[in-house]
Amino acid sequence: MKVTEHLKKANKPLISFEIIPPMRGGNLKDLLDLIDTLAKYSPPFIDITSHAAQVFYDETPQGLKRKSIRKRPGTLGICALIQKKYNIDAVPHVLCNGFTREETEDLLIDLQYLEIENLFAIRGDDTIKKITDGRTVNKYAEDLVTQINNMNKGKYLEDDLIDARSTDFCIGVAGYPEKHFEAPNLDTDIQHLKQKVDAGASYIVTQMFYKNAAFFEFERKCRDTGIKVPIIPGLKIITSKNNLSTLPRNFHIDLPTDLTRAIMNHKSNDIHEIGVEWAYNQVQELLAKGVPAIHFYVMQNSRVINILLDKIGL
Repeated sequence: MKVTEHLKKANKPLISFEIIPPMRGGNLKDLLDLIDTLAKYSPPFIDITSHAAQVFYDETPQGLKRKSIRKRPGTLGICALIQKKYNIDAVPHVLCNGFTREETEDLLIDLQYLEIENLFAIRGDDTIKKITDGRTVNKYAEDLVTQINNMNKGKYLEDDLIDARSTDFCIGVAGYPEKHFEAPNLDTDIQHLKQKVDAGASYIVTQMFYKNAAFFEFERKCRDTGIKVPIIPGLKIITSKNNLSTLPRNFHIDLPTDLTRAIMNHKSNDIHEIGVEWAYNQVQELLAKGVPAIHFYVMQNSRVINILLDKIGL
């Protein structure tokens, strides 16, 4: 079932999760254990991130050699596993960067074969400049949404395909309550978000945030701009003092002074109790304001999610 159908049929706010594939050569059992834990909360859908190849340089007798490798492959297989084994809708992330439009079309065909109806269109980190040999690439998420929506209309990259089937994907896109780091301001960023919606996106999931006021202001501005699709807030529980630097550096977000002070004053590096309490208060206020769902960035650690959801009573 499509994400938008889950939202329409729900008689209470939904809880969804986002996980990442194991590292290349990693243990699938650990991932299955994680999904087993999350499945007990009956999420209507689980997002699985995708990762483009990363560039690194290897020292060889001939000097430095440039290599690229996908450190976390397996998104497609994990999606199939989640849907077939757990009967939970999987939402694979589809990237612009690192993939040509031809490769994207092949992926979408594979997703259709597997009866996966949802996907999340995102530009992704600019980790590799891929040689395309004349093939085309989607530069922005809006371009990717347009390609997917064209396939939903039966329009493929080759115009002369015989009996080309129309796909029927429900497309999610990312929103940034504190604006995308490349945008000059929030209003401009929301205009770009509207372009993604106008191109065919059906719902929005936000980047993580720790100040609900930022989300409510973002949501208000989206509605004022004419964005009518569901907006799902995304949350991540802080678990260690290291997050004070890693989260702002990697996700370009702002951490509240009260939260920062509480973490810095804690004697241990394990500050999950502070993180859970902060997320609990966020969830309570978001639910009181009537959000349709809450999306948790679990990654690969379900321990704090268990604590939080048990505390909420889910």
